[in-house]
Amino acid sequence: MTSIPRAPLLLGLAGLIPFIWGAFTVLAPGLQDWGAATLGPRFVGPYVQLFYGSVILSFMSGVLWGFATRIEGSRAAIGYALSTLPALWAFFMTGGGPVGAATNLMFGFAGLLLLDYTFSQWRLTPSWWMRLRLLLTCVVEICLAVTVFF
Repeated sequence: MTSIPRAPLLLGLAGLIPFIWGAFTVLAPGLQDWGAATLGPRFVGPYVQLFYGSVILSFMSGVLWGFATRIEGSRAAIGYALSTLPALWAFFMTGGGPVGAATNLMFGFAGLLLLDYTFSQWRLTPSWWMRLRLLLTCVVEICLAVTVFF
């Protein structure tokens, strides 16, 4: 059992900031007003979560694609195809209103976690990968749930 290396852990945690900020601004209208006035309306509430969430799902497609390069033979095509799913999900499923888009992002991140697990079981990821992905995914899901349910 190896621990999560410091750089991926810190960068992963820093990557949660837009999700956490978005959740806080959903829960605190005064903070949302300040954020909208200071940063612009796209950087508060569900808007920052939805845009950033789509970017992260697309980014994670690239990460999975990188893992897929370690597969040989006919199974490689399966790995490459699976790696495209998070980006396609983000592209097709985040339209509409904020509640529907956030709900679809929640499903997208849950599906991504399943893909992470699959790639981990195929021994394509570092040994610490699933611990990091589970931690990050749980926080993302909680933050998106704030948008969906509040």
